[in-house]
Amino acid sequence: MKKVAFLFPGQGSQSVGMGKDLYDNFEAAKNVFDIADKTLGKSISTICFEGPEDELKLTVNTQPSIVTTSIAALEAFKSELNITPDYTAGHSLGEYCAMYTAGVMSLETTLKAIQKRADLMGQTKGGSMAAILNAPEGAVEEALKEASEVGYVDVANYNSPVQVVITGDSAAVQKAGELLLEKGARRVVPLAVSGAFHSKFMENAGSEFAGFVSDLSLNDAKMPVITNVDAEMTTSSEDFRAKMPKQISSSVHWTQTIQKMVSEGVDTFIEIGPGKVLAGLNKKIAPEASVYNIYDKASLEAAVSALKEQMAGV
Repeated sequence: MKKVAFLFPGQGSQSVGMGKDLYDNFEAAKNVFDIADKTLGKSISTICFEGPEDELKLTVNTQPSIVTTSIAALEAFKSELNITPDYTAGHSLGEYCAMYTAGVMSLETTLKAIQKRADLMGQTKGGSMAAILNAPEGAVEEALKEASEVGYVDVANYNSPVQVVITGDSAAVQKAGELLLEKGARRVVPLAVSGAFHSKFMENAGSEFAGFVSDLSLNDAKMPVITNVDAEMTTSSEDFRAKMPKQISSSVHWTQTIQKMVSEGVDTFIEIGPGKVLAGLNKKIAPEASVYNIYDKASLEAAVSALKEQMAGV
């Protein structure tokens, strides 16, 4: 094992019941949920553990719920294994967990920031998003150019070499999807989101968030966070302050983020939080790297056992 990176998932990884197993079995995880309930003034633990799904999938609840569950998983993991990552990153809202991991923000500050971000993004209606699978090389750029005659459309997420997500005016997103199917894309999947995230629709939300972020207490990072907006190593508190608002309306450069870490010598990735979305993407971006998931007691114990063997050089 050369270098290790911790990864944190974004919106879409949530499911009712997430975190309950960790809460019941690890004091460190329970503590995170208890602090979240108190800090946010609502029972995030109930929304995570019991739902209902309609409540959990509201952006204002989804974002703090995933962050709380992911940090609970992180703290449970740290209580079982003394391991410090060389790098960390998170997909969209997951970047807040990465900043927490790197010591940029306290738990309370992280929770307050993600709740404000969720409130602003959830209030911004209009537009849509769609995932494009296995589009031929160059087809996405061509389709976006052609569809821009109908309205605004852009890339929201570069998720893997075989998956991008597009965002923008609903008519333009639909047109781009139709064009991409004609050009040979395998599938176009409309996403169930409240608005066109990571697009210029979110610029006003980003501007308002910048005012909120300007007052936050931020520290320099203890290890580099590879940031979504540019896939660059970031450690300065003021760089984070500038990038946090920008991230809401900018593309998520996830493929480039993983490639950057591999180029820096990372050969082991640990996805911490609900679901296995990032592990799936990693298999397409860096198939030679080891990937572990930590989302409940069983997966945590399996990861700890395997990592102990790796660290011992077995």
